[in-house]
Amino acid sequence: MQIFTPFTTEIIRQLKAGDTIELSGEIYTARDAAHARMAQALKNDDIPPFNYEGQAVFYAGPCPAPPGKPIGSIGPTTSGRMDAYSPALIEAGLRVMIGKGERSPAVVDAIKKCGGIYFVAVGGVAALMAKCVTKAETIAYDDLGTEAIRRLTVEKLPLVVSIDHLGRSL
Repeated sequence: MQIFTPFTTEIIRQLKAGDTIELSGEIYTARDAAHARMAQALKNDDIPPFNYEGQAVFYAGPCPAPPGKPIGSIGPTTSGRMDAYSPALIEAGLRVMIGKGERSPAVVDAIKKCGGIYFVAVGGVAALMAKCVTKAETIAYDDLGTEAIRRLTVEKLPLVVSIDHLGRSL
């Protein structure tokens, strides 16, 4: 099934744990350091680096782009590293996350409460996943290097629903 961003509540509710999709549209990358800053921004009532509503965050830190390419290899980071920050971000409107590995009970509870979804991306195929990226732009926290927040345009990024909006897990 092909899904286009931004995500709506209706799209999220139709997806079930185990479903496979191909995602196209704009998504954002953010890892540990960026999540810490986004969580601090929430505490300070600062403007977030992007509007979370309907958006997807890919837990990834891409490699530098080779000549003529928008991005280097890009693969999922272990999602548990973001679990300390994710419930607050989910409460603030972030509903879609992409990574690898299991999530904490607090994240699963936030997904169920707020109607979110967690996708897993296949690890170990970062060079192949980079072929799905057609555009990449750093939008926040440039000083974090590879962990800066980037807006990516992707075409047919293969994903699997790992935790659906009801908390059912793959």
